Amino acid sequence: MNLNTSKINLPGLWDVIRAYEGKQFLTKKGLPFTYTIKGGELFTDRRERSITRSTFEKAYEKLIQDQTGENAPKKIVGPKTLNVYGAPYVWAVFMGIGLIEETVYVQLAIEPKQED
Repeated sequence: MNLNTSKINLPGLWDVIRAYEGKQFLTKKGLPFTYTIKGGELFTDRRERSITRSTFEKAYEKLIQDQTGENAPKKIVGPKTLNVYGAPYVWAVFMGIGLIEETVYVQLAIEPKQED
């Protein structure tokens, strides 16, 4: 996992998230979702409860701290390590806007060998 903080900083984070409103994202498990923003809250089409702007900011700060802080680098491998409400959605949005860059491994279907 790489953090791309060169183009997205904390003060501009919510504006970037707002710019992607209505776009489709995928959770780490591959579940599709879109979101709408009302004030300082993000609502996904998969859940009724909102994820607040401060939750995204807290997750952003955790990513920075874990990569550059006193005990860095800590390994952040997925949503659970963010330790925030709605982590799968926060992670997916961070990946979708380009803040988190993660190598994606895809298992291709292998056709069984045809016997002659």
